[in-house]
Amino acid sequence: MQKKSDLPSKVCLTCARPFNWRKKWERDWENVRYCSDRCRQAGPSKT
Repeated sequence: MQKKSDLPSKVCLTCARPFNWRKKWERDWENVRYCSDRCRQAGPSKT
């Protein structure tokens, strides 16, 4: 079992907040771009 601080993280394309790896993203981590469904529906920010 890994410590939470050892898990990989990414930055959300919409809100620019960092988010960590989750078990539900285990098989698809390479394709995860957004931290939540809300950010995914909003799409990437224009800034």
